[in-house]
Amino acid sequence: MKIAIKNLEGKHSGELEVKFALVENGKGTQAVHDTVVAYNAAQRSGTACTKTAGEVQGSNKKPWKQKGTGRARAGSVRSPLWAGGGVVFGPKPRDFTKKLSKKTRALSLRKALSERLKAGDVVVVDDLKLSSPKTKDFVGVISALELKGTTLIVAAADKNLTLASRNLEAVSLTTGDSLNTYDVLRPDKLLFTKSAFETVEARLKQE
Repeated sequence: MKIAIKNLEGKHSGELEVKFALVENGKGTQAVHDTVVAYNAAQRSGTACTKTAGEVQGSNKKPWKQKGTGRARAGSVRSPLWAGGGVVFGPKPRDFTKKLSKKTRALSLRKALSERLKAGDVVVVDDLKLSSPKTKDFVGVISALELKGTTLIVAAADKNLTLASRNLEAVSLTTGDSLNTYDVLRPDKLLFTKSAFETVEARLKQE
């Protein structure tokens, strides 16, 4: 499969041959699901915490005698039945991360990228070096490349690019080394520099 390469004016400047094998049919669908679930789970802080009856403040003294008061039996003010008492089976700090094999992660990324390539959602440019950090200039580049909706830019770290894009809510940045399956699936369009796309290809060829 070949992809057209554009310059920053949106004009055709060559072609790029995709060097990794595209995933066909239904293969890799489960890997994509598992990877996205694992990614979302890893974003959870896992810091929710409630106190049990043994941890809440209060005395161990029996509130009143067992019999003769006409009230229900009570052994502690820290009972889960009382206001201010402990919580039964409440959340405690925990780690939500899920383990995935390297092959599963690689297959899911290749599957996700294959689907975006086949859908025509991937745009490749020669380079994305900006002469200034002005957002107005960067918006002109986005318009020239006809990128509508949310866009993920995959390029080498660049100070001007970071400063020019940070005020645009629909634009986010990452690098070829950091690209993951969730990043590929989330935006409407993917904008790669040629070098960043080759970095991703090198990662997928090691599968």
